Formats: sequence, structure tokens, C-alpha cells
Amino acid sequence: MLSSSQFFFLSILTLQCLTGLAAKCHVDDEAGLLGFKSGITSDPSGLLASWKTGTDCCTWSGVSCGEDNRVTGLQIYGQPEKKQILSGTISSSLSKLKRLASINLVNLINLSGTPNFLLTLPEIQIVYIENNKLSGRIPATIGNLTQLFALSFSGNRLTGPIPSSIGQLTQLSQLKLGNNMLTGTIPKTFSKLKSLTFLSLKKNQLAGLIPNFFTSLSNLIILELSNNKFTGKIPSSIATLAPQLRYLELGHNYLTGQIPDFLGKFRTLDTLDLSSNKFSGTVPKSFANLTKIFNLDLSHNLLVDPFPQLFVKGIESLDLSYNNFHLGTIPSWITSSPIIYSLKLAKCGIKIKLDDWKPKTTYFYDYIDLSGNEISGSPIGLLNKTDFLVGFYASGNKLKFDLEKLRIVQTLKDLNLSRNMVYGKVPKAISGLEKLNLSSNHLCGQLPPSKFGANSFAGNACLCGSPLPPCKS
Repeated sequence: MLSSSQFFFLSILTLQCLTGLAAKCHVDDEAGLLGFKSGITSDPSGLLASWKTGTDCCTWSGVSCGEDNRVTGLQIYGQPEKKQILSGTISSSLSKLKRLASINLVNLINLSGTPNFLLTLPEIQIVYIENNKLSGRIPATIGNLTQLFALSFSGNRLTGPIPSSIGQLTQLSQLKLGNNMLTGTIPKTFSKLKSLTFLSLKKNQLAGLIPNFFTSLSNLIILELSNNKFTGKIPSSIATLAPQLRYLELGHNYLTGQIPDFLGKFRTLDTLDLSSNKFSGTVPKSFANLTKIFNLDLSHNLLVDPFPQLFVKGIESLDLSYNNFHLGTIPSWITSSPIIYSLKLAKCGIKIKLDDWKPKTTYFYDYIDLSGNEISGSPIGLLNKTDFLVGFYASGNKLKFDLEKLRIVQTLKDLNLSRNMVYGKVPKAISGLEKLNLSSNHLCGQLPPSKFGANSFAGNACLCGSPLPPCKS
């Protein structure tokens, strides 16, 4: 007969054994995860270092389990700048994780393979496999995963058409297929995705008309279709998105016609990108209603005067370059903006003396492009008040100032002052730039050492020294 102390010790031992058995993850889940690890050929930062045979896979880094100790989540996030990446191929053994509800394999950079393993995960709801090297086609039967709430393959190398079966994923809130090599048209079955709030198909090779089905997608907040080959006009049904749409990106396509007046009703719009299309006519006067817009890009179109007066509270990024505008001056609503960081008004018919332009703030500027105007005077008063400027472009103007008096901040990487009347010597500080064009000015003297070729300095009559001919003694 056991003594009380022996009975107590045996009870504790039994409880520990039972607890250990209960805590250990399912054998299929362990095998599935180890199969994934076996397909990894390089893990320089040890993202999977804790994945060891015989240990509880519920405790492994990036793995989460449910109450029954079945794996329900796999989250591995890379940080390429810290060499936190994975190289290898996604193993089909992940199909063993039958209770997997969410998978996040993000920014691992060199992770290849196909997304076909997802088709055998009956409980999958959230998929973010972003910024890797997935290839092949999106499975035609992906529409069978009807519980999907979020699906993102953005930033991979997927090819072929977008399957029409995606229209069966009626629970989807987010669909992100951008930054791939997808072709074909947008399936009309997308009209069934009535729960979508985020649709991104940008940076593919999609073509054809943008379907006129947005009346059915009334919950959209973000719509990104830029950098494709879409043709035709902006579909009229986009007007129904006015109450809540915040991001509308249609830039870098082949869209035509006039900018529709209904865009002026998008009072919550934060970002509007219509750049690099073939839009013609005038910008609608209704744009005066876009008081909350922070990022507006209408560059590289065929737009004409007059440009409407805007009443924005503070623009962050504005690009009106390369249209047929004749603004004359820099509009007051730009000058008064307290937060602007990118201003691009190249070839906008601006005729001012730059010394007279007094923007409310210069602190946040990182890009200024005033190329191809008739701007005179000096940019020194403006640029010497910037601390974070990355690029300044003012070629083809009438600027006249001493280059040596220009303060070149450490952040500045790109400077183009070509085809002006800039004089003086070239300062040593240019050595810190990545791009430079000072050609066709009135600069003089010996060039400081730099990595730039002769084209950066050509057309200055008395500049000398490498890479130009040597100075005369």
C-alpha cells in the first residue's frame, strides 16, 4: 500500500506527464512545419532556430495554437535590412496543418514556390504571402476557400490571369494581388465581393476596360489599379464609392477622356493618382470640394487651363507636371500649406522670381521639381531653409545665383540645375550626391573630385579638371 507521500509524488508525476502529453502539438502539425523547414536552404538570422524535432511546435517562433493544441496560425515576418530573410521553397507539407486559420509569410524575399498548398486548408481565413518569390498561377479553384477574409499575394512573381472563381470569396475584406506579373482582364465576378474594403491590383500587366461594377463594391476604402495597361474611361459606377473611398490610384495606364466631375464628391479622399494617362480637358471645378486631399498626382496627361482653386487644409504631395497648364504663379493654397513635402510643378507655365516665393513652411520638403518653367532669381533663400531635401530639379529656367552659396544638406541626393545661368565655382559638397546635372550654365574654375562624368558639367565655358579637360596652368 502506498504511503501518503508516495501517493502525492506519484500524483504529481502523473499530472506532469498528462500535462506534457496535452501540451504537445499534433503529430501532423509538427510534420507539416518541419517539412516547411526542410525546404528552407538559408536562414541567416535563425528565424526558424526554435523549430526542433521532438519539442512542442506550439512553442516555436511564429507558431500559434488553439485550445486543442492544433496549429492555427503561422506568422513569419522578415526584415531584409537586418538579414532576416529565408531562402528556399514553400513545402506542400504545410497542407498537413488542417486547422490553420491564418498564414503570414511576409518580406522573406527569397521564398519561392506556388500557393497551391492553400487549396487543402479547409479552415484558412487569412493569407498574407507578401514580398517573396512565389511563381506560377493563382490556382483556378481558389474560390473554394470560401472562408477567406483576407488574401494577399502582393510582391511576388505570379503570372497568368486572375481566376474568375475569386468571385466566390464573398467574405473577402482585403484582396491584394499587386506587384506581380498577372495578365488578362479584371474578372466581372468581382462584383460579388460586396464585403471588400481594400482592392489592390497595381503593378501588373492587366489590360482592357476597368469593369463598371463598383455599385456592388460600396464598402471600398482603398482602390489601387495603377501601373497596368487599362484603357477607356473611368467607369461611372466609381461615383458610388464617394462616401468612404480614401485612396484612388489609377495612374500609369492608358485611360482617356475627361476627368469625371463626380470625383469632386469624394470628400473623404486622401490620395488621388491619375498620373501618366491620356486624360484631356480641364480639371473639374468640383475639385474645390476635395478639402481633405493630401496627395494629388495629375502629372503626365493632356490637361489644360484653367486649374481650379482648391481649398485644402494642407497638401502633402502635389504633382501637376507635364500637362498643358499655364499657372503663372505657384497657387496660394500650395504656398500656405503647413505640411507639404513633395511639390512637382515641372512645365506648368510658372513665371515668378523665386526669391519672392515665401512658402509657409520649408521644413518638410524632400522633393521640389520646378523644371521647364520661366522662373528667375535664386533658390538659395528657399533651399537653405530645408533640412531634409532629397531632390531639387529646376532645369530649363532662368535662375541666376552663386552656386557656392547653396547649402547642400546631407540628405540631398539628386540636384539638377542644368540650362540656367548659375555662376561661381562648383562646391566640394557635390561629392555626397548620387545624381548631378549642372550642364549649360556659367560655372567656372577647377572641379572638385567627384564620381560624375563630363555630361554633368558640359556647357560651362570655363570649368576645367577631371572629368573635363585639365585646367591651364
